[in-house]
Amino acid sequence: SIFTHEHIRIMAIVKGPIVMTGSFGNASFYTMRGSDKVIVRTKGGASKEKIKTSPGFEGLRKQQKEWSACAKFGSIARYAMGGLHRLADYNITPVLNGMGKNLIKLDAESEVGKRNLRLSAYREALEGFNLNRNYPFNSVLRVLMQGSIQRETGTATVCVPRINTETDILNVQRLPYFRLIVSLGVISDLTFDETVNEYSIVVPEVHGIAEVITGNWLPAESIYETQTITVQLDTDCMHKLTDACTLILSMGIEFGKVGFTGLPQEVKYAGSARV
Repeated sequence: SIFTHEHIRIMAIVKGPIVMTGSFGNASFYTMRGSDKVIVRTKGGASKEKIKTSPGFEGLRKQQKEWSACAKFGSIARYAMGGLHRLADYNITPVLNGMGKNLIKLDAESEVGKRNLRLSAYREALEGFNLNRNYPFNSVLRVLMQGSIQRETGTATVCVPRINTETDILNVQRLPYFRLIVSLGVISDLTFDETVNEYSIVVPEVHGIAEVITGNWLPAESIYETQTITVQLDTDCMHKLTDACTLILSMGIEFGKVGFTGLPQEVKYAGSARV
C-alpha cells in the first residue's frame, strides 16, 4: 500500500476470486498488459492547484518536471526501435520511462528539476534491452545475430547465421511463416531550457526517426543460409546527427499465418525483439 501525508491513497493488488475492472465507489480496478492480476487504486489526493502553487510541493514539482523528460524519452524510444514495440509481451513504456529516470539521475552537475537526460553519455544503456519477458529474443531465435553500427555512414549491418528452423527457432504457436526485421533509429538527448522552463530535444529533426528493413515471409519449416542485412538512415538526416544523438539498432522476429487474401499476414504479439 502507498500512503501520502495528506490523503490516504492506496494501491494494491487484488488476489482471490474477484475479477473486475472499472470503478466501484472510491476505487478503480484495472489490469496491466504482462500481468494477470487486477490492480486497485483509490481516488483522491491533493488538488492540482495545491500541487502547482504550494511551497510544500516544490520538491514534487521538480520531480514532475524531470519526469516529463523521462516520459518524452520513453515515448520516443519506442519509435526509434522502428515499431518493434508491437512485438512486446508487456508494457515497455514504463520501463523505458524508468530508464530515462536513471539516466537523468546521472547528471551530478545540475540541480534537481533541471538535470539533463543525456543518453549520448551512456550509449550502452539500452544495449540488450528485451521487449519480451516470456520468450526473450535469444530464446526464440537461437542463433547468434551479430550487429554493428557505422555511425559515420549512418548504417548498421546484421549478420544472420545459417538457420535450421527445426532447431534454431522456437515457434511457440507453430505458425507457418516467419520474417526477420532490423531497425536503425535515433534518440536525441534532452536538456533543460531555462528560457522556457521546460525540457527540450537537442536535435528534434532526428529524434525518434528509424529506418526499417522487413524481410520477406519465409516458410517456418526449412533451412536458410547465412545472410547479411544492411539498413541505412535517410541521407538527408545524416548531416543533422551530432554527438547528442545515439543510434539504436533493434532486431525482431515475427510470425505469421495465411490471411484472408491467401497471403501471409502477421499474428498479433507473435514474435520477439531486442535492442
